[in-house]
Amino acid sequence: MTPVGHRTLLAFAAGLLLVAPVRADSLPPAISVTGEATISVPPDLAEVEAGVTSDARTAHDASEANNATMGKLLLALKAAGIDAKDIQTSRLSLQPQSAPNRTGSPAITGYRASNRVTVRLHDVTKAASTIDMLVGAGANVIDGINFMVSQASKLLDDARTQAVADARRKAEIYAKAAGVTLGAPLSISEGGAAVPMFRAKVAAAMAPTPVAQGEETLSVTVNVNWAIKPTSP
Repeated sequence: MTPVGHRTLLAFAAGLLLVAPVRADSLPPAISVTGEATISVPPDLAEVEAGVTSDARTAHDASEANNATMGKLLLALKAAGIDAKDIQTSRLSLQPQSAPNRTGSPAITGYRASNRVTVRLHDVTKAASTIDMLVGAGANVIDGINFMVSQASKLLDDARTQAVADARRKAEIYAKAAGVTLGAPLSISEGGAAVPMFRAKVAAAMAPTPVAQGEETLSVTVNVNWAIKPTSP
């Protein structure tokens, strides 16, 4: 390498050494904290999952029996004043039933038809009576109850405000302990999915049906970076 090229390489390397501290010093001093908030509210919606399962020797007979019982169940829901838009078929199946056969393929012994519906209730106090009514109308499967909050988005927004306030409270404690002054937030990010933490569920029904609706707990976590500066003397 020529003397000129050698001097050029040294000058370039020296320039890199000078740039690195400048980039590191350009990062603003900050305090990073996590704010949390939870809001517990009683649910105002309930979804009951129920249906009919029918067994018969032939697929036609199983389907016919299932359709007849399911028709009575839907009429009972209508008579109870439940709107058609709040009743939705969630599962429909027709499957052969078989028994073990040592000499070859399992032998088909009959067929099973199944039809499930999800019923949405806007009055959660009617959940128990609705289950009893479904069983009385012919439902022989109760898959469970989901309790929900209809205004979850608004409640989560309130929780977000509280979570940021919690983050500020924590940051002020750290700033005071460190002898600095808290500035404006440099960044705010929500941690994870802001969704209900708990849903009460009842898996089976007996008459009279005991149902406990409990409460929904909505939780939000935020990560906030706060700028800091030296405290004025």
